[in-house]
Amino acid sequence: FEDGNVVHVDGSIDPIRDIETINLELVFSDLEILERRIAKTGKMAKADKSLQKEVDVLQKLKEALEQGISARAVEFDTPEEKAFVDSLTLLTAKPVLYAANVAEDDLADDGASNEFVGRVREYAAKEGSEVFVLCAKIEEEISDLDEADKKEFLADLGVDGSGLDRLIAASYKLLGLISYLTAGPQESRAWTITKGTKAPQAAGKIHSDFERGFIRAEVVAYDDLMRLGSYNAAKEQGLVRSEGKEYVVKDGDVVLFRFNV
Repeated sequence: FEDGNVVHVDGSIDPIRDIETINLELVFSDLEILERRIAKTGKMAKADKSLQKEVDVLQKLKEALEQGISARAVEFDTPEEKAFVDSLTLLTAKPVLYAANVAEDDLADDGASNEFVGRVREYAAKEGSEVFVLCAKIEEEISDLDEADKKEFLADLGVDGSGLDRLIAASYKLLGLISYLTAGPQESRAWTITKGTKAPQAAGKIHSDFERGFIRAEVVAYDDLMRLGSYNAAKEQGLVRSEGKEYVVKDGDVVLFRFNV
């Protein structure tokens, strides 16, 4: 955003230039890794021809990076090639989340009327990245408020959550993660799993015995549970479901696992 009191290191506001400057530094770092790996694997491939496939993938990545293309934007023919690339832990292969710091007036419409945010969203869409909008000034102001005052402050601005809340939501979406919950007399807890995880594997997140001896999952949606006030009330309304081994756990499920080992 334009503000005479905020001086940009390059003298002007251009988020795409800033992104590409950072990306270039990451590309240089990855190229160093690839050049060393190509030299080492290339020598070994002379004695072991099966390694030539790895050399070919490394060369493909190197050529892309030399053209300024991030590793995450390079397509590969097989899952094995993709797994090999993941094992390299290249910086430009990692998923990216762009945080757009806007002025207070741009926050209510999530930066829709801000041309700079529009450019970042266009750029991010081309590489499958995520963008979220926040106002650093507001985040500073609400950091010392209690939860009730914070909600009232944000509501007055027409915003339904803090920048931190949106950062968490955007990060989960980018990484393909969801949370389910467990609740009992001693504690309530959220468990993070990959989207698409079935009930037994979700249970295994708590303890391997839960997965090994899985019988069923008793599930109620978080919103239903909060609306009715108790598990028993939700059960009386028929909102607690009994799910088996093929059930795919959903974001916000409150789950009681039945198991026997």
